[in-house]
Amino acid sequence: MSVKVEKLDKNVVVLEVTVEGAKFAQEVNRVAKTFANRVNIPGFRKGKAPRALVEKHVGKETLYNEALDHLLGPTYAEAVKESGITPVDRPEVDVVQVEDGKELIYKAKVTVTPDVELGAYKGLQVEKEAAVVDESAVEAELKRRQDQYAKVTTLENGQAEDGDTVTIDYEGFIGGEPFEGGKAENHDLVLGSGTFISGFEEQLAGAEIGQEVEVNVRFPEEYHSTELAGKEALFKVKVNKIKRKQVSPLDDEFAKDVSEFGTLDELKADIRRKLLEGEERRVETAYRNAIVAKAVENASVEIPDVMIQAQVDHMVEDLAHNLEYQGINLEQYYQYSGSNEQEMRERFRPQAAENVKSELTLEAIGKAEGISISDDELNEKLVQLAEQYHQPVDALKANLEANGGLEGFIANLTMDKVVEFLVENNA
Repeated sequence: MSVKVEKLDKNVVVLEVTVEGAKFAQEVNRVAKTFANRVNIPGFRKGKAPRALVEKHVGKETLYNEALDHLLGPTYAEAVKESGITPVDRPEVDVVQVEDGKELIYKAKVTVTPDVELGAYKGLQVEKEAAVVDESAVEAELKRRQDQYAKVTTLENGQAEDGDTVTIDYEGFIGGEPFEGGKAENHDLVLGSGTFISGFEEQLAGAEIGQEVEVNVRFPEEYHSTELAGKEALFKVKVNKIKRKQVSPLDDEFAKDVSEFGTLDELKADIRRKLLEGEERRVETAYRNAIVAKAVENASVEIPDVMIQAQVDHMVEDLAHNLEYQGINLEQYYQYSGSNEQEMRERFRPQAAENVKSELTLEAIGKAEGISISDDELNEKLVQLAEQYHQPVDALKANLEANGGLEGFIANLTMDKVVEFLVENNA
């Protein structure tokens, strides 16, 4: 087999692949035998009819097409490997020659990974911000724990206050008519949480158990339901229950109840330490991202649209997967957000393009610096992953290889190593 490479555009090439005539003839004969075993030809048992009769019965074009279906995949893969290109899309195949006794010749037009023109990526001198924990963050965490461990009591009488949980029945009306989705019974609502539209919760403050309240509100102009957006509504609300939190005072006894520490000062110190550790991780991540972003900004590359579209596809899939954990699907998300798939894909495009450029730039830096993953490094990471998933390392590796995931795993490790290189050479 031979391959000729013609570059049509910056990111488009044509491979002219020539397959030996004997190999093509062998495949056509194999296909003919397969058809001989499947079709009934008068005067012959299945599988015994000569090729000429099989060809006459099913048609030469059918035999050729079937042979092509079997040959194009493996010969194209071999041509890609031999030419050294990296396709990013399916090829457009045009058969140039397909005849008995002659070579099979076809052309495959395909979009390939673009060349990256690297700018400065060493000595970028990106500064790292200091990791600082404000005392207000410690106080906020203490308040969160106060709320977490607060005792909740159901009032027998009294008025609803900010922070109370009220159990309500409600029904909404627009222009005197009830609207879909505007009715519920025994719904728990925390006053002051901002869960309902503006003005709703405020009008329940001061309500008593068993009281019926009329709440007048206006739906926001950007409300997810276009049928309700910007319209005035009346909700008839009945307060069934009022539940109130009783928080413990912040003292040594509180510290003993909610932690292993004996004093409030010790608890504060532990909170401060953990917040600082989290802030240090955030700062380190931001620092590394800033270095990568600077290197990417300095690079130039013309990204094929097909790569951006593929990245958008991944982003949509990730969103759908995350929404599943919340019990909703994409169609429901579009309804709630007042959007649609086309609008969402357009919103994703700028970030998708940036993601692709980042990946291409890091790959180019890795090649320029000869960065790769050694067998020892790969094995070390596989052992760590196997321990994490409680699997034998050989079984994990075999599973990755069987599912085609090992190559991607190595690529991710290489990207991590490139980022580490950039960080080490930032100064």
